[in-house]
Amino acid sequence: MKTQAAVLWGIGEPWKIEEIELDAPKEREVLIKLAASGLCHSDDHIVTGDTPCPHYPMIGGHEGAGVVVEVGSQVTRVKPGDHVILAAVPSCGKCRWCSSGRANLCDMGAFAMSGHDRDGTFRRHIGDTNVGAYCQIGTFSPYTVAHEEQTVAVDKDIPLEVAALVGCGVTTGVGAAQAVGEVRSGDVVVVIGIGGIGINAVQGALIAGAGIVVAVDPVGKKRQWALDFGAHHAVASMEEAQDLVSKLTYNTMADKAILCVGVGHGDLVGPLLSLISKGGRAIITSVSPIAEQGMSGSLFEVAMMNKQLVGHVFGQANPTADFPRTLRLYRNGKLKLDELITARYRLDEINEGYAAMHRGENLRGVIVYDD
Repeated sequence: MKTQAAVLWGIGEPWKIEEIELDAPKEREVLIKLAASGLCHSDDHIVTGDTPCPHYPMIGGHEGAGVVVEVGSQVTRVKPGDHVILAAVPSCGKCRWCSSGRANLCDMGAFAMSGHDRDGTFRRHIGDTNVGAYCQIGTFSPYTVAHEEQTVAVDKDIPLEVAALVGCGVTTGVGAAQAVGEVRSGDVVVVIGIGGIGINAVQGALIAGAGIVVAVDPVGKKRQWALDFGAHHAVASMEEAQDLVSKLTYNTMADKAILCVGVGHGDLVGPLLSLISKGGRAIITSVSPIAEQGMSGSLFEVAMMNKQLVGHVFGQANPTADFPRTLRLYRNGKLKLDELITARYRLDEINEGYAAMHRGENLRGVIVYDD
């Protein structure tokens, strides 16, 4: 079938709306009519080159939800008419990582940036040119084909533009606080960077029972959003956070500090470690330029003060179990999702949406597709 997509042709270029040919789903694949796609910073990292992209052209988008239109002959997970969230990371359920409770590290994730499916072929084409799909789902298109392992069925009364955000940003942020940070009742938590990930780390920490949550962002509007979402304090810099947390804790410092800035450079690690107490945990959520190797901070402090520096991808989540759990929190009023959407865009406004993200104007911009 023919459809449109936002395609990236190379580093530093704008997203370009192209007509593409989308193949029919193969045996274990699903054709989905998308309702919405989030504009996540991760897609922008292949524009800047922070994340390597081995195949251009590439359709962006990895945060989407929609309705199943057609399924392959061996699909058992979903059926036509089902409402589904697409998972940015697949979970095969059989590899070493899935079978040991680490579905976010599934071996199938190795294909995420390849553009092609795991059989080495492409589902999207412009003429004779094969077009890749970011995370193998390419949600910057009103229609996509995905492996059934990247679909999770959800209740039909959940708004699909809200459900789309659970596919990456919400899950990553909440998981950074709860699964990775293991925030406990009464903890002092600092979240640095209040965007689509950081605001959900704030929410995740609060749901876990954090006693004090300090949000850090240089943009005044984002600090206010953090307070609106329940943060107890909001400051503009890590230096301000250092002083504030020291006063709030009688110089004990925070139990957890979560780095969620748009681009995580190594010189932020030292200040991050300085925010946490003896035995505290610093969590790296931000994507860093792949070529960057150095980090600031004292290894002596890490060892002698028993501090932990922990990385993660996708909030350490298992989509099959955690997407429904997250939506139950939303349904029960404990997790704000509608309020995350600060702007809606047509597909042909995608570059405007990313410009707004860089200006700090959005918690999450969302592409909404016509019915």
